[in-house]
Amino acid sequence: MKDNFDIFFRRKPSLMLVSLKKNTRMRYGSLLAKEVDCTYSHAVKILQTLEKLGLVVFEKKGRVKLIKLTKKGKEAADRIEEIQSLIK
Repeated sequence: MKDNFDIFFRRKPSLMLVSLKKNTRMRYGSLLAKEVDCTYSHAVKILQTLEKLGLVVFEKKGRVKLIKLTKKGKEAADRIEEIQSLIK
C-alpha cells in the first residue's frame, strides 16, 4: 500500500524541496538525486520544472550548478512538511 503522502504529492519533487529546505547550504544535482533516490537525469528534469515554477534557482560555480530554494520554494517546502505531519 502506498504511503499516504503519495496520495497528495509526487514523491520525488516534494522530497527535493524538503531536502533543499532542511540543508540550507547550496546543493548540486547529483547529491540531491542520491538523497531522494532517483537518477541524475530524472532529478535534472524535476529541477528544471521546479525552476520554471520559480521554486528553485541555479547558480553556476565553476563547472558545477548549485541549487537554491527561492522564497516561494521555501514556502512550498514549509507547506509540504505541514501536510506531511498532518497525514502521518
